[in-house]
Amino acid sequence: MRYTLRQLEVFVAVAQHESVSRAARALALSQSAASTALAELERQFDCQLLDRIGKRLKLNALGFQILPKAVALLDRAEEIEELLRGQRGIGSLDVGATLTIGNYLATLLISDFLQRHPDSRVRLQVRNTSAIIERIVQHELDLGLIEGDCQHEDVVMQPWVEDELVVFCSPHHPMAKAGEVDMDRLLRADWIMREQGSGTRLTLEHAARHRRGRFNILLELEHTEGIKRAVESGLGIGCVSRLALRDAFRRGSLVSLPTPELDLRRQFTFIWHRHKYLTTGIREFLRLCRQMTEGIERSDEIDLPYIP
Repeated sequence: MRYTLRQLEVFVAVAQHESVSRAARALALSQSAASTALAELERQFDCQLLDRIGKRLKLNALGFQILPKAVALLDRAEEIEELLRGQRGIGSLDVGATLTIGNYLATLLISDFLQRHPDSRVRLQVRNTSAIIERIVQHELDLGLIEGDCQHEDVVMQPWVEDELVVFCSPHHPMAKAGEVDMDRLLRADWIMREQGSGTRLTLEHAARHRRGRFNILLELEHTEGIKRAVESGLGIGCVSRLALRDAFRRGSLVSLPTPELDLRRQFTFIWHRHKYLTTGIREFLRLCRQMTEGIERSDEIDLPYIP
């Protein structure tokens, strides 16, 4: 075999960071060592894997073909190394989760995972749906847990559990005791809404696609808790997962608005790159996710610690 795992590791890191210097820092190598490893890999096979575009290094056609295979090989090599060391852990795991899942479910799942496998390592990134998909495509994450849809040809989707969005307001808002709210009134209301690219925003806009007109967005926020606080203060109405509102509804600090014209159901979904090798760690994490929702029809039925 004419290439080394170190050369592949450097190639993958450069592809992900689009820079030799940033890749070297990520791998705790000197820049010259990283540059030499990449240059030697290309020289050995008389090929070029990346093109320089401005200050960035971008994968060319051959690089795109090699990248997923290199990532899969490195994943397998890590499993072998863990076995040779006799460790009880099942390697490292890079998980990405969208905000509702990340804030309410992922940390509980990771805690359970690490209690069962204390020698393992898990890194969690919480971003919106489009950002998680992009990181999966770029092989920066092993597994994604998302709330929105994904149509990327390089991404495998597997349904997890149904979720439902709900429109809500402060109990002191004029719409709080209005009964069923039609689309005309919803479009006239002031909205506190998630940013573009979030699965929550996409689901709401898709549900309202049959009506002309746009939502009157007073404020865009990237965090569910920020939206809840803004709505509690009376700034406007919002729409987030029923899972995220369960405790607020129980306290009475927020109330739901019946919206019969909107179908706000969606799926929580697992995603990974179609060339991704599913390591023991990934398979075990998926098993724990499914175990959490066994016998559950909707996400807000999951047994979670009560937050007063």
